[in-house]
Amino acid sequence: MATERVERRLTAILAADVAGYSRLMGADEEGTLAQLKAHRRALVDPKITEHRGRIVKTTGDGMLVEFASVVDALRCAVEIQRGMAERNAEVPQDRRIEFRVGIHQGDIIIEEGDILGDGVNVAARLEGLAESGGICVSGRVQEDAEGKLEIPFENAGEQQLKNISRPVRVYRVRLGGVAPSSRPALPLPDKPSIAVLPFQNMSGDPEQEYFADGIVDEIITALSRFRSIFVIARNSTFTYKGRPVDVKQVGRELGVRYVLEGGVRKAANRVRITAQLIDATTAAHLWVDRFDGSLENVFDLQDQVTASVVGQIAPKLEQAEIERARRKPTESLDAYDFYLRGMASLRQWTKEGNDEAQRLFYKAIELDQDFSSAYGMAAWC
Repeated sequence: MATERVERRLTAILAADVAGYSRLMGADEEGTLAQLKAHRRALVDPKITEHRGRIVKTTGDGMLVEFASVVDALRCAVEIQRGMAERNAEVPQDRRIEFRVGIHQGDIIIEEGDILGDGVNVAARLEGLAESGGICVSGRVQEDAEGKLEIPFENAGEQQLKNISRPVRVYRVRLGGVAPSSRPALPLPDKPSIAVLPFQNMSGDPEQEYFADGIVDEIITALSRFRSIFVIARNSTFTYKGRPVDVKQVGRELGVRYVLEGGVRKAANRVRITAQLIDATTAAHLWVDRFDGSLENVFDLQDQVTASVVGQIAPKLEQAEIERARRKPTESLDAYDFYLRGMASLRQWTKEGNDEAQRLFYKAIELDQDFSSAYGMAAWC
């Protein structure tokens, strides 16, 4: 029996919806609908027409639009989002209509005016990744648009999108024209600070993601038990998952002096974990090691690696802070620096070193009378 030939074409697909639409409708149904219609009538629909787009369908707060050109689709999305920012300038934050946009280029099926297929699904998933008022695009879109539009892209890495079999490289459009690296640096805390980045799955096996993430979770939890170390929470560090990172930028953005990163590689039933501790202020490697084990008992292996990594990192952090304190002029040392210098003197294991350590601990106490560690070490001396 002959099969009916399916009509297909390569096109740019734009998917958009309103961020927080249910909340807006719950607060004011009629007002939200009136706002949405006004925005579409005055801005959205005219821009789509201007850039030769075709509205395939609308679904309440969402819409699916087809463009012949990636550049047209992206230019249209940018102008809509910038126009919405202007229109929302005087509107209270909790009443603003803000769109999320996803754009992909792919092969689609045309059926009775509708468009279907994997390309449409990818665009819809990209829309879900976009921030309020933001745009996410696939790697195909970024490649075609790069150099044609003066828009900076932030590489968000490969993402495993729901119901999409292959990973998709995702880029965020920076509408303000400001690269993420130019964000103001956060101040460093007054004790050793570390961010444990998601370990890279180097085996290419998606099922190993859980193992790599589990290792990082355990290391973060174990380091958090050290009251003398400031550890960044998992929710903050995992925003870097799948993204190429600059440790100096991570240090600035998270306000940490040290970064731990690593990778997991699997072969048959064996696994190798590598880890490296980096000074984020200089990008210098302070410690590097690797661990081999069997996957027969995953939890035992995770515990073993965690204990080894943490057992070596904690002393390294303290030693690095001691060396940093030694390099600072005496006049500018704060209480914690005096404490670290005292620890360095104490480890000489001499009477002179002990006397000098006690003097430094007392100096720390003079600067901070609530510094319990300095009291404890002075008493130990």
